[in-house]
Amino acid sequence: MPFINLAGYQFVSLEEIPKLQEELKALCLQGKIKGTILLAEEGINFFVAGTREAADQLLARLRQIPGLANLRAKESESKEQPFRRMFVKIKKEIISFGIEGINPALAPSPRITPKVLKEWLDAGKQITLLDTRNDYEIKMGTFRGALPAGINHFRDFPEAVKKLPEQLKDEPVVTFCTGGIRCEKAGPFMEREGFKKIFQLEGGILDYFKKCGGDHYEGECFVFDRRVGVDAALQETSSEMCFACQMPLTFEDQRHPHYQIEKSCPHCFDREKKEKIPKSRKSRKLKKELHERSGISSL
Repeated sequence: MPFINLAGYQFVSLEEIPKLQEELKALCLQGKIKGTILLAEEGINFFVAGTREAADQLLARLRQIPGLANLRAKESESKEQPFRRMFVKIKKEIISFGIEGINPALAPSPRITPKVLKEWLDAGKQITLLDTRNDYEIKMGTFRGALPAGINHFRDFPEAVKKLPEQLKDEPVVTFCTGGIRCEKAGPFMEREGFKKIFQLEGGILDYFKKCGGDHYEGECFVFDRRVGVDAALQETSSEMCFACQMPLTFEDQRHPHYQIEKSCPHCFDREKKEKIPKSRKSRKLKKELHERSGISSL
């Protein structure tokens, strides 16, 4: 029986968050669901996996929460449980950004559907595709011709925006990320900085894959669980995570001379010489850094 992977978010004003935290934790433990649910005054963000029945029960309960009746979740299947534990956490933000005054629930940027983006790309429409993800994610794949933000952490995005070409402020820019949540804050921030034609890809890369396949996209999409990467059919790829530094490794990386199973990879083969951290501690430290850079906290 396959596991159903659910990923979703919604910016909405939540109330009685501690009570909700305990209820959702109990529901997930009862259904043997694993993953992470983040709760904040600004909304909810979740990446979880479980049986079909348990996943349906969780979604049904979430949609009973005031303001979440139309909550959407992206689904994919995996043969194994991609998460190790279950967390329900209360956070200041459901996506770490660190900029005050950005409220996607009240003032979102215009969205375009995957179908519309594909039509634009098929027609050769003059747009700039801005990849708001981190460099290590982009390394595994992105839209053909996309402009990378050039960041290691989503909190670096505001500074990266200042380095974008000035002419982009008057040209159409389509922002995109894995599932759409980072663009919810990236878009309004860019508008505040003077960009006049900002759009965000609704549902991100994963929704584009589901509705349009891999047209105009090269490579795979990094995901924050044990699958590491998925292809345009939303199937797990052969990519792995380095045991030592926790960086994602494509099939080509795994064929590199510096890749040694459970020892090192092209990213960290010489790190032992530079750092005096015991390997066990180093692995935990770098894994935590990798997930924190995403802006998705502990995911």
